[in-house]
Amino acid sequence: MRVGILVQVRLGSTRLPGKALLPLPGGTVIQHVMRSLGRVPADVRALVTEARSAGALGPLAREEGFHLFVGPEDDVLARYCMACRELDVSRVIRATGDNPLTSPSLACSILDAHAAGGFDLSHYLGIPWGTGVEVVEAAALFRAEREAHDRAEREHITTYLYRHPDLFRLHEPEGPPGSIFPGARVTVDTEEDYKRISAIFEDLYKSSPIDVDSLVSWFAASAGKAAR
Repeated sequence: MRVGILVQVRLGSTRLPGKALLPLPGGTVIQHVMRSLGRVPADVRALVTEARSAGALGPLAREEGFHLFVGPEDDVLARYCMACRELDVSRVIRATGDNPLTSPSLACSILDAHAAGGFDLSHYLGIPWGTGVEVVEAAALFRAEREAHDRAEREHITTYLYRHPDLFRLHEPEGPPGSIFPGARVTVDTEEDYKRISAIFEDLYKSSPIDVDSLVSWFAASAGKAAR
């Protein structure tokens, strides 16, 4: 079983162009993603992107010990399947390049649960949006690649699996104690998101990935201040 961390990233977002390269304390958004996932056991790590983004991302990937895989721009499902074949990956830890607060501890625990249960696709519910990953079997992605024809199922690599729970074993447990804060959002998709995450990094970052417990405490404290 060869495990690969494959980070989906491109720089052509219309809402916030180049968001993966935006600066935060200690590095850019994508550097924080890679550094967090560098703490998760895997046989190979790669940024999975498209041609127009490769030039800017390549040096950062090499600096953090990641491969760079370039595939189709719009067919992200095919891009992932091509990466799995080229890198000889049979189990994928899927993350995205706009989540600088990806949690290594959550990734490790859902990976263990996924492997123990023999699931096709696993992820946590109830955790702050942007801290989690999906763990998915490459064989399940290859089946989706063969059978999925809807545009959304090609742009989002696990949509076909979620739409067909009769075909795939899905594991969607609530996150571990201390990680739950439904509605909290720490993905970078808009300028407002970036300002929020910049504030979180200013308050919590101390030269290593911010743990999810500290992040949940930050949101709880912020909610308490807003209520007063």
